[in-house]
Amino acid sequence: MKAKLVPIYFAGANERERKEFGEQLERLKDFYGNEADFLAPVQLGDSVPDADAVVFPQLIGAAFREKEELKKIVLPFLVLTSRFGTVEMWDWEIVTYLRELGFNVFTPYNVDLAKVVLRAIAAKARLRSGGKFLMFQDSPGEGMQAYIFKRFYWWEQECTQKMEETFGMKLIYQSWKEVAENARNIADEEARKVCADWDVCQQNVPESNYLRAVKIYMAIKSVINEIGGVEGVGCNCLNESFLCDTTPCLAWNMIFERDNIIWACEGDTLTMLSTFLIYRAIQAPIMMTNLYPFLVGMAALAHERIDHFPDIPDPDNHLLGVHCGYFGFAPRMFCSEWTMRPKVLEIVDKNAIVIDCRFPKGAITIAKVYPDFKKISIIEAIIEDYVQYPGSDCRNGALIRCRDGHEIMNELSSHHALIIVGNKKVELKQLAAVFGMETVIL
Repeated sequence: MKAKLVPIYFAGANERERKEFGEQLERLKDFYGNEADFLAPVQLGDSVPDADAVVFPQLIGAAFREKEELKKIVLPFLVLTSRFGTVEMWDWEIVTYLRELGFNVFTPYNVDLAKVVLRAIAAKARLRSGGKFLMFQDSPGEGMQAYIFKRFYWWEQECTQKMEETFGMKLIYQSWKEVAENARNIADEEARKVCADWDVCQQNVPESNYLRAVKIYMAIKSVINEIGGVEGVGCNCLNESFLCDTTPCLAWNMIFERDNIIWACEGDTLTMLSTFLIYRAIQAPIMMTNLYPFLVGMAALAHERIDHFPDIPDPDNHLLGVHCGYFGFAPRMFCSEWTMRPKVLEIVDKNAIVIDCRFPKGAITIAKVYPDFKKISIIEAIIEDYVQYPGSDCRNGALIRCRDGHEIMNELSSHHALIIVGNKKVELKQLAAVFGMETVIL
């Protein structure tokens, strides 16, 4: 995915300025050729071709006198005027003027931030040009732990409709039961051939269970190939776990590694969308987990079958990150540790597998698009340690410190949240601006 950019120049430029424009445009192609396709330059006032944004390699004083011509441009503005591929500080006057006129102007002050903006613009265009999300489910909410799963907005038709209308993508639903049956009909020898070069780190997983996980990958991949153009894939793996004799964790890893397709657990299309937007723009390690603020108390502890949170100072500003018995699923390329193990949860088939992984300790950012698709939450946090409760549903969870646990309790939109390695608040704010979303900093 690349952003299509139209370079804009001013009619009133003198010979020196025209020369500088051309030189700067060539620099930008060197800086951002992997993130953007630069179309032929257009003089301000002329018709702008189909594109994702316009870029100003140069701003001159004529901008103050050309507001009527500028208003004809309905695309976002990107200002990259310094020889270092960033905004030139002398252009802040013009940029402020443009913003006061109502234009959406991006002024990256380092190359990495500019790449985030460009990748976000490309992701937005990809969704609007036919991006597809594939979800396997049959009767969501009616299966295992219905008292929990029937509460989730992501299964509502309203959610699907609003998501498609807001972002322009298409959600495609297929039967989880059918793909699971197709997987069971695959011969062991076929599965062995497919996974011969996978080199999966695993402990205490019988070969028969490993092959079940490989077969579900093969069955899902077959549907992806048939549909074509799939950007994200997921299934109702827990609530409808009785339909399948394994879990799709290994499949999500291999589909991401081999095909660069985003994944989502538990049929959560909101998480799939959030993962797609954030990873495509920021390209930092990312995963979903359940957040359990210590302030929730026994309501969280009972669900994970543990009797106490870690005994630490400042418990009100701490969270436990746990999903499916461990920290949660993440592709192995993102992790400091990654091992496939036998399942933990009672809710899944006895032959199922799970991933026990860790992100590096240190700074993280927790984020999620809100259900109204108008906001994105941003939480600056730290993974302090990992904690183990043998025999529980938290065999290896992340101990996370946040700034204000009470604020999170009041504002968090879902128990599912995305963990991003590093402090990515600035990048997420740029992403939000590209998609016209507000940011909720917690």
